[in-house]
Amino acid sequence: MKTQTALIHDPRHAPQYIDSLQPPVYRASTIVFKDTAQLLNRHWTDRYDYSYGTHGTPSTYTLGDQIARMDGGEYCLLAPSGLSAINLVNSTFLSTGDEVWLPDNVYGPNSDHVEFLQNNYGIIPKVYDPLDASTFEPSAQCKLIWLEAAGSVTLEFPDLQGLIKKAKAHGILTAIDHTWGASLAFSPFAIGDEALAVDIAVHALTKYPSGGGDVLMGSVVTKDKALHTKLLRTHARQGISVSADDCATVYRSLPSMAMRYAKQSETCLELLDFLKNKPQIAQVLHPATADNASHQFWQQNCLTAKSAGLVSVIMDKRYSWADVCRFVDALKLFKIGFSWGGATSLVMLYDIKKMRRLTHHHLADGYLVRFCIGLEDVSDLMADIEQALNVLKLDEKTN
Repeated sequence: MKTQTALIHDPRHAPQYIDSLQPPVYRASTIVFKDTAQLLNRHWTDRYDYSYGTHGTPSTYTLGDQIARMDGGEYCLLAPSGLSAINLVNSTFLSTGDEVWLPDNVYGPNSDHVEFLQNNYGIIPKVYDPLDASTFEPSAQCKLIWLEAAGSVTLEFPDLQGLIKKAKAHGILTAIDHTWGASLAFSPFAIGDEALAVDIAVHALTKYPSGGGDVLMGSVVTKDKALHTKLLRTHARQGISVSADDCATVYRSLPSMAMRYAKQSETCLELLDFLKNKPQIAQVLHPATADNASHQFWQQNCLTAKSAGLVSVIMDKRYSWADVCRFVDALKLFKIGFSWGGATSLVMLYDIKKMRRLTHHHLADGYLVRFCIGLEDVSDLMADIEQALNVLKLDEKTN
């Protein structure tokens, strides 16, 4: 064999089977079949379809099986981001004339995607109040309801049990974005003490499962084989795939996720009283606080009293948008950036009035700042917030 050929068809291989703490990483687009029988005696619905890289490799299936087990489901599909996972669900189950219901505090890009489907394919979107199941009034055309626990930015924990019961009574598919809970605060397939289950669980693995702020990935988990098969077909048709190296990174982070989640939740809870006592802050938004409008639903469903490391505050209405920007800019440990779940604390600011369609009397007037708690010491985070709030005090004295 000539050297050039030998560089392509290596005649020598090291032994392939060893035990290691982390599974091997399989980087593959082309997958080679040992013979025509293996090529022909396969089907795209096989649990492990080793036919092409986009369909799956041991790296993707190993992570997918672990995510399904963690969520309490049976089947898992991986996507390049949480939003891609959401879009996979919408694209699979919504057709022209179908009605889909979204909570008013839904993740913004999900709302944008549904609006795109409305404008281009005639999907009919509706909005409900996640704290009031009576506002969910599905028609005969309703095919899907999205749940989000807790809701995006304002962090209301929804009436999951009331909404799921109503959807099931009308034969409507339920899909939940449970990234906040991460299958640690509650299980999407066993809601509260009612043992209710959603049909589809979406998780942005970018957040707590990854934990490093450096990987984008999402998952769609089901327990029903027929639902999984429909999702799998769309997944294949759209060419959705993820990197084997990213799978290995997320898989390696999973064993520490519960400890990280607990620490970030603990720090977040310690910050609540500190934030409530600041005159520059009109309202603290977190479902674990007794005065929160969604507290009862959080208690009802998160039986272990767990909560993620997110807390939002509404600044006093006397502060302008420019004032709030100065406060955020003055923070040093909290870095300005989207996402959450990593070791570094993040901050983002929002104008809620531009994001909501319904009237919410439980929210104070003012601009919102969301803190995403990392793994820093809580005293350092408090000191950082304190010095940034002092910037507003100095502005008031100057004026």
